[in-house]
Amino acid sequence: MSTTTVWKNCLSEAQEVLAAFISEPGNVEKCEDFSQILIDCYKAGGNVFSCGNGGSHCDAMHFAEEMTGRYRDDRAPLGALALGDAAHTTCVSNDYGFEYIFSRQIEGLARSGDVLIGLSTSGNSQNVINAFATAKAKGVKTVALLGKTGGALKDVADLAIVVPAQTSDRIQEVHIKLIHTVIETVERALFPENY
Repeated sequence: MSTTTVWKNCLSEAQEVLAAFISEPGNVEKCEDFSQILIDCYKAGGNVFSCGNGGSHCDAMHFAEEMTGRYRDDRAPLGALALGDAAHTTCVSNDYGFEYIFSRQIEGLARSGDVLIGLSTSGNSQNVINAFATAKAKGVKTVALLGKTGGALKDVADLAIVVPAQTSDRIQEVHIKLIHTVIETVERALFPENY
């Protein structure tokens, strides 16, 4: 297969997954709910935490840096933190187990009214599941960006958004689109002068 064919196939497949997500009943409404949860959190002075593993961890970091830095134009920073810095991760993994790397940070940092976003292409990442359980106990709202069938997190999250794809790459491609769009909707609500 030529590289031209591979490029066309991959781009077409990504387009099909996004189209399937948009056309699935309820998905756009869930995205609107995602926006409102973050807008309400920030208006109340809260912070948003994010977490995931591997590529999903990179997406969690991408979300946080767009909030504390900037998206399209200058504005005041918004409180956001991607959980799982290297020192914390190795400490907690060694002392308690990898499945507690996110829940320990939520236990120490999060407050009622904050939000936790968990990214998991399978929906079955135990460390994200544990973080959601800790978050719920502290009055922290939870939003899960998932794929495949949604896994265990689908039923644990306050809001679960599931991408109808079976491979991590296609799922994460839609996740990053959701991240960028939720950031824009938050900015439009809180910094309308930027638009």
